[in-house]
Amino acid sequence: MPPTDSGLGSSSDDTLDLQLPPEFSALFAEGHGRPAPPAVPLLDNLAGWGAADTPAGPFELVPVRPARDLDLITGWMNDPAVAAFWELAGPPETTAAHLRGQLDGDGRSVPCLGVLAGVPMSYWEIYRADLDPLARYYPARPQDTGIHLLIGGGGDRGRGLGGMLLRATADLVLDHRPQCARVLAEPDLRNTASVAAFLSAGFRYGDEIELPGKRAALMVRDRALRDLL
Repeated sequence: MPPTDSGLGSSSDDTLDLQLPPEFSALFAEGHGRPAPPAVPLLDNLAGWGAADTPAGPFELVPVRPARDLDLITGWMNDPAVAAFWELAGPPETTAAHLRGQLDGDGRSVPCLGVLAGVPMSYWEIYRADLDPLARYYPARPQDTGIHLLIGGGGDRGRGLGGMLLRATADLVLDHRPQCARVLAEPDLRNTASVAAFLSAGFRYGDEIELPGKRAALMVRDRALRDLL
Protein backbone atom coordinates (compact mmCIF):
# COMPACT_ATOMS: atom_id res chain seq x y z
CA MET A 1 0.00 0.00 0.00
CA PRO A 2 1.41 3.42 -0.82
CA PRO A 3 2.14 5.29 2.39
CA THR A 4 -0.08 7.70 4.18
CA ASP A 5 1.61 11.10 3.96
CA SER A 6 2.88 12.67 7.14
CA GLY A 7 0.74 15.80 6.83
CA LEU A 8 0.14 17.42 10.18
CA GLY A 9 0.88 15.88 13.51
CA SER A 10 4.55 15.23 12.91
CA SER A 11 5.94 18.13 14.89
CA SER A 12 5.58 18.96 18.57
CA ASP A 13 6.66 22.58 18.10
CA ASP A 14 3.30 24.02 17.03
CA THR A 15 1.21 24.22 20.19
CA LEU A 16 -2.44 25.05 19.71
CA ASP A 17 -3.96 28.19 21.15
CA LEU A 18 -6.78 26.11 22.65
CA GLN A 19 -7.99 25.45 26.18
CA LEU A 20 -5.78 22.47 26.97
CA PRO A 21 -6.90 19.55 29.14
CA PRO A 22 -5.76 19.33 32.81
CA GLU A 23 -3.09 16.72 32.03
CA PHE A 24 -1.33 19.34 29.90
CA SER A 25 -1.22 22.13 32.49
CA ALA A 26 2.06 21.06 34.11
CA LEU A 27 4.03 20.42 30.93
CA PHE A 28 6.21 23.52 31.14
CA ALA A 29 8.67 23.57 34.00
CA GLU A 30 9.04 26.98 35.64
CA GLY A 31 11.98 28.89 34.26
CA HIS A 32 12.69 26.46 31.45
CA GLY A 33 11.83 26.69 27.76
CA ARG A 34 11.61 22.93 27.26
CA PRO A 35 8.46 21.12 28.39
CA ALA A 36 8.74 18.91 31.44
CA PRO A 37 7.46 15.34 31.08
CA PRO A 38 3.73 15.20 31.88
CA ALA A 39 2.71 13.41 35.06
CA VAL A 40 0.60 11.07 32.90
CA PRO A 41 2.20 10.14 29.54
CA LEU A 42 0.18 11.72 26.76
CA LEU A 43 0.03 8.41 24.88
CA ASP A 44 -0.34 6.03 27.83
CA ASN A 45 3.09 4.39 27.75
CA LEU A 46 3.03 3.30 24.11
CA ALA A 47 6.37 1.50 24.53
CA GLY A 48 4.70 -1.02 26.81
CA TRP A 49 1.70 -1.88 24.65
CA GLY A 50 3.12 -5.16 23.39
CA ALA A 51 2.21 -6.99 20.20
CA ALA A 52 -1.08 -7.52 18.40
CA ASP A 53 -1.83 -10.85 16.72
CA THR A 54 -2.37 -10.63 12.95
CA PRO A 55 -2.75 -13.27 10.20
CA ALA A 56 0.83 -12.42 9.14
CA GLY A 57 2.28 -12.81 12.64
CA PRO A 58 2.69 -10.65 15.75
CA PHE A 59 2.83 -6.92 15.08
CA GLU A 60 4.38 -4.43 17.48
CA LEU A 61 5.00 -0.67 17.55
CA VAL A 62 8.57 -0.08 18.73
CA PRO A 63 9.53 3.54 19.53
CA VAL A 64 12.28 4.79 17.23
CA ARG A 65 15.87 5.01 18.45
CA PRO A 66 17.78 7.14 15.90
CA ALA A 67 21.14 5.49 16.61
CA ARG A 68 19.62 2.16 15.60
CA ASP A 69 16.94 3.12 13.09
CA LEU A 70 17.97 6.29 11.23
CA ASP A 71 19.55 4.62 8.19
CA LEU A 72 16.57 2.30 7.70
CA ILE A 73 13.99 5.11 7.91
CA THR A 74 16.09 7.39 5.70
CA GLY A 75 16.15 4.69 3.03
CA TRP A 76 12.38 4.42 3.13
CA MET A 77 11.95 8.20 2.93
CA ASN A 78 14.02 8.22 -0.26
CA ASP A 79 11.81 5.68 -2.02
CA PRO A 80 9.98 7.73 -4.68
CA ALA A 81 6.62 6.16 -3.75
CA VAL A 82 7.11 7.36 -0.17
CA ALA A 83 8.71 10.71 -0.96
CA ALA A 84 5.74 11.69 -3.14
CA PHE A 85 3.61 12.05 0.00
CA TRP A 86 6.01 12.41 2.93
CA GLU A 87 8.32 14.90 1.17
CA LEU A 88 11.32 13.93 3.34
CA ALA A 89 13.70 12.62 0.69
CA GLY A 90 17.28 13.67 1.28
CA PRO A 91 20.29 12.88 3.48
CA PRO A 92 20.01 11.30 6.94
CA GLU A 93 20.02 14.78 8.48
CA THR A 94 16.61 15.47 6.92
CA THR A 95 15.07 12.39 8.51
CA ALA A 96 16.90 13.02 11.79
CA ALA A 97 15.44 16.53 12.03
CA HIS A 98 11.94 15.15 11.43
CA LEU A 99 12.38 12.57 14.18
CA ARG A 100 13.97 15.07 16.56
CA GLY A 101 10.91 17.29 16.41
CA GLN A 102 8.99 14.47 18.06
CA LEU A 103 11.62 12.84 20.26
CA ASP A 104 12.61 16.15 21.87
CA GLY A 105 8.98 17.13 22.50
CA ASP A 106 6.51 16.43 25.28
CA GLY A 107 5.38 13.00 24.10
CA ARG A 108 2.31 14.06 22.13
CA SER A 109 3.73 12.29 19.04
CA VAL A 110 5.76 9.06 19.14
CA PRO A 111 7.62 7.82 16.03
CA CYS A 112 7.73 4.03 15.84
CA LEU A 113 8.93 1.17 13.74
CA GLY A 114 6.25 -1.34 12.83
CA VAL A 115 7.76 -4.76 13.48
CA LEU A 116 5.91 -7.68 11.87
CA ALA A 117 6.96 -11.21 12.84
CA GLY A 118 10.25 -9.79 14.12
CA VAL A 119 11.04 -7.73 10.99
CA PRO A 120 10.95 -3.88 10.94
CA MET A 121 8.89 -3.16 7.83
CA SER A 122 6.98 0.11 8.36
CA TYR A 123 7.19 3.52 10.01
CA TRP A 124 4.39 4.94 12.17
CA GLU A 125 3.63 8.12 14.06
CA ILE A 126 1.06 7.81 16.83
CA TYR A 127 -0.01 11.25 18.02
CA ARG A 128 -2.52 13.14 20.11
CA ALA A 129 -4.73 14.65 17.42
CA ASP A 130 -6.51 16.82 19.98
CA LEU A 131 -3.20 18.51 20.87
CA ASP A 132 -2.00 18.77 17.28
CA PRO A 133 -2.42 21.52 14.66
CA LEU A 134 -4.85 19.11 12.97
CA ALA A 135 -7.38 20.02 15.68
CA ARG A 136 -7.83 23.42 14.02
CA TYR A 137 -9.39 21.74 10.99
CA TYR A 138 -11.94 19.30 12.40
CA PRO A 139 -14.19 19.08 15.51
CA ALA A 140 -11.59 17.60 17.86
CA ARG A 141 -12.53 15.65 20.99
CA PRO A 142 -10.33 15.07 24.05
CA GLN A 143 -7.95 12.13 23.66
CA ASP A 144 -8.44 11.79 19.87
CA THR A 145 -5.47 9.76 18.62
CA GLY A 146 -3.98 10.09 15.15
CA ILE A 147 -1.98 7.74 12.92
CA HIS A 148 0.54 8.36 10.15
CA LEU A 149 2.24 5.44 8.43
CA LEU A 150 4.32 4.26 5.56
CA ILE A 151 5.03 0.73 4.41
CA GLY A 152 8.78 0.54 3.93
CA GLY A 153 9.52 -2.06 1.28
CA GLY A 154 7.89 -2.11 -2.13
CA GLY A 155 7.37 -5.87 -1.79
CA ASP A 156 5.10 -5.28 1.21
CA ARG A 157 2.79 -2.90 -0.65
CA GLY A 158 -0.25 -3.80 -2.70
CA ARG A 159 -1.01 -7.12 -1.00
CA GLY A 160 -3.35 -6.14 1.81
CA LEU A 161 -0.83 -5.67 4.61
CA GLY A 162 -1.69 -1.98 5.00
CA GLY A 163 -5.32 -2.53 5.93
CA MET A 164 -4.46 -5.43 8.22
CA LEU A 165 -1.82 -3.44 10.09
CA LEU A 166 -4.01 -0.34 10.32
CA ARG A 167 -6.72 -2.42 11.99
CA ALA A 168 -4.17 -3.97 14.36
CA THR A 169 -2.72 -0.55 15.25
CA ALA A 170 -6.13 1.04 15.82
CA ASP A 171 -6.99 -1.91 18.08
CA LEU A 172 -3.77 -1.37 20.04
CA VAL A 173 -4.68 2.28 20.54
CA LEU A 174 -8.22 1.48 21.68
CA ASP A 175 -7.06 -1.36 23.93
CA HIS A 176 -4.39 0.69 25.70
CA ARG A 177 -5.93 4.18 25.67
CA PRO A 178 -9.27 3.67 27.45
CA GLN A 179 -10.12 7.40 27.36
CA CYS A 180 -9.70 7.53 23.57
CA ALA A 181 -13.01 7.19 21.72
CA ARG A 182 -11.66 7.67 18.18
CA VAL A 183 -8.59 6.90 16.10
CA LEU A 184 -8.07 9.33 13.21
CA ALA A 185 -6.03 9.70 10.04
CA GLU A 186 -5.85 12.35 7.33
CA PRO A 187 -4.42 10.81 4.14
CA ASP A 188 -4.09 12.89 1.02
CA LEU A 189 -7.17 12.44 -1.15
CA ARG A 190 -4.87 11.66 -4.08
CA ASN A 191 -3.57 8.62 -2.21
CA THR A 192 -6.54 6.45 -3.11
CA ALA A 193 -4.82 3.20 -2.15
CA SER A 194 -4.23 4.54 1.35
CA VAL A 195 -7.83 5.72 1.74
CA ALA A 196 -9.01 2.27 0.59
CA ALA A 197 -6.74 0.59 3.16
CA PHE A 198 -8.24 2.69 5.96
CA LEU A 199 -11.74 1.73 4.84
CA SER A 200 -10.79 -1.94 4.82
CA ALA A 201 -9.41 -1.52 8.37
CA GLY A 202 -12.76 -0.40 9.80
CA PHE A 203 -12.28 3.35 9.45
CA ARG A 204 -15.12 5.41 8.04
CA TYR A 205 -14.86 8.45 5.81
CA GLY A 206 -15.60 11.40 8.11
CA ASP A 207 -15.08 14.47 5.96
CA GLU A 208 -12.96 16.15 3.33
CA ILE A 209 -10.72 18.78 4.94
CA GLU A 210 -8.37 21.42 3.58
CA LEU A 211 -5.00 21.24 5.33
CA PRO A 212 -1.83 23.24 4.67
CA GLY A 213 -0.32 21.61 1.60
CA LYS A 214 -3.03 19.06 0.84
CA ARG A 215 -6.70 18.22 0.68
CA ALA A 216 -7.26 15.28 2.97
CA ALA A 217 -9.79 12.60 3.75
CA LEU A 218 -10.56 12.54 7.47
CA MET A 219 -10.75 8.85 8.32
CA VAL A 220 -12.25 7.81 11.67
CA ARG A 221 -12.27 4.52 13.61
CA ASP A 222 -14.89 4.82 16.36
CA ARG A 223 -14.63 2.78 19.53
CA ALA A 224 -18.43 2.49 19.53
CA LEU A 225 -18.40 0.94 16.03
CA ARG A 226 -15.29 -1.15 16.58
CA ASP A 227 -17.01 -4.51 16.32
CA LEU A 228 -19.30 -3.50 13.46
CA LEU A 229 -16.82 -2.30 10.79
